[in-house]
Amino acid sequence: MNLSIVRIEKPDDVNFILGQTHFIKSIEDLYEAIVQTNPSMKFGIAFCEASGPTLLRFVGNDPVLVELAQKNGMALAAGHSFLVFVDKGFPVNVLNAIKNVPEVCHVFCATANPTDVVIAETEQGRGILGVVDGFRTKGIETEVDIVKRKQFLRTIGYKL
Repeated sequence: MNLSIVRIEKPDDVNFILGQTHFIKSIEDLYEAIVQTNPSMKFGIAFCEASGPTLLRFVGNDPVLVELAQKNGMALAAGHSFLVFVDKGFPVNVLNAIKNVPEVCHVFCATANPTDVVIAETEQGRGILGVVDGFRTKGIETEVDIVKRKQFLRTIGYKL
């Protein structure tokens, strides 16, 4: 077995979701989950098929995000993994809908942070062991940090 790291390549401000699913039908179900939950969201999805022709399946409503999903999907090339790159919304807007797609087995991360994906490769194929999402924790928040956190959430409209 070989271990490797695949860095998700994307612009700094682009959010994405990385997960694992189990069926070719997932690509269409993920599309439907997103448009039914947030019709104004722009997105691109890639799905790494794990049997049969083992193709990278893709769909989306934004060509740039579809291309980004394709590029990163091919870099991962890990069985049954999927990537969703989003704009005009955040992963939190569609995350529960995605997790409720019957074929979805696991969500590894939903982030805009720099992300490394830990890949295991055997003679059979490739799989995701986990992710490194962002940076190492530097300390415990202070009272000032708590005020800033609460203020930020209200400024961006996630809390009243």
